Amino acid sequence: MLSAFGRAFRTPDLRRKLLFTIAIMALFRVGSFIPTPGVDYANVQQCVATIEGETSLLGLVNTFSGGALLQLSVFALGIMPYITASIITQLLRVVIPRFEALHKEGQSGQAKLTQYTRYLTIALAILQSTTIITTARTGLLFPGCGLDVVVDDRFVTAALMVVTMTAGTGLVMWMGELITEKGIGNGMSLLIFTSIVASFPTALWSIAGGANGPLNFIIMILVIILVIGMVVFVEQSQRRIPVQYAKRMVGRRMYGGTSTYIPIKINMAGVIPVIFAASILAIPALLAQFGDQTADWVIWISNNIAQQDQALYIALYVLMIIFFAFFYTSITFNPDEVADNMKKYGGFIPGIRAGRPTAEYLDFVITRITSAGALYLAIVALIPTLVLVLLGVTTNIPFGGTSILIIVGVGLEFVKQVNSQLQQRHYEGFLR
Repeated sequence: MLSAFGRAFRTPDLRRKLLFTIAIMALFRVGSFIPTPGVDYANVQQCVATIEGETSLLGLVNTFSGGALLQLSVFALGIMPYITASIITQLLRVVIPRFEALHKEGQSGQAKLTQYTRYLTIALAILQSTTIITTARTGLLFPGCGLDVVVDDRFVTAALMVVTMTAGTGLVMWMGELITEKGIGNGMSLLIFTSIVASFPTALWSIAGGANGPLNFIIMILVIILVIGMVVFVEQSQRRIPVQYAKRMVGRRMYGGTSTYIPIKINMAGVIPVIFAASILAIPALLAQFGDQTADWVIWISNNIAQQDQALYIALYVLMIIFFAFFYTSITFNPDEVADNMKKYGGFIPGIRAGRPTAEYLDFVITRITSAGALYLAIVALIPTLVLVLLGVTTNIPFGGTSILIIVGVGLEFVKQVNSQLQQRHYEGFLR
């Protein structure tokens, strides 16, 4: 692999793409430490030091921003508004026929959907930045910290902070698209990868403190290596459904008669079900922060679903992951559409009639594979949390096993991108 990296950097155009990607990722990290105008950076640092780990919805956004949210930097929102906008755009295809028609139009339709996603990203950035600034001004962003992180309460200052954070989100979105166009590709995922990797070592190293710290650290490293091996094995696995195309005569030429397959991944939904489940379960804890701390419903939330190690939280977490895995897979893969396209071009699955029987067969296969994929997601998401509970460690690895899923998934995709470009130049690549 090291020799393949050397060949990649010796190739002029590939070296330029890699260096451009690294430069954008470094610029993204620099922006995470530039404070927003109107923020007392010294007080923010002291308040951050007084809290250990955030398990709320703000903690989720903070993880995907690489810690920039709690720093109240210009990139405080990170790439999270774009992720949310992309998910909403995909979900709207189910309820808005216009969006589904654009999806089927090809490149022109995808360009319009991308434009809609950008507009929605800016709107969500305005909403989220307003919420975060209001939370910071009222002292709820850092519970227990009596210092003022926003030194100026004027409306003009608040409006400037909203504009700055929103502009930062737009800049992050543009940087991700630059990596996709001029860099190595997959820009948005690489920025998420950068954010998580930046905060992962610090949280992991904090486990080493205490009486059994070194032993706990070694056990956690071994668990992470085991989870990484599981993720690599499952993410690379796929079910290949054979497809045969009938021969047909067009003019004087014979077309068709070829064999191919439909690759179906075990985990077609990716990390979206885990993000959905954690986000929904974090909302009650976030609302409880704004309520009366002596109220019965606030006490019940604090005792049952406010922490990741509580039994009810774990049960709801698993059920929501399984539900959203099936829900998101049903949106991204339509058996009826695939069956119609196969029938249109003369394709069929051996032993299965074209048309409706093919769609039913594909639906049966997808249901079985998604069942295994949903259980796999739940296990990977829970393993780090359960191990920390068994070890008696209170420090949370950022967002549990989802961080490992994203890191490994984006890493595999990055290797594939570089490997494909090396193979185009007749090199061996990373994998022999």
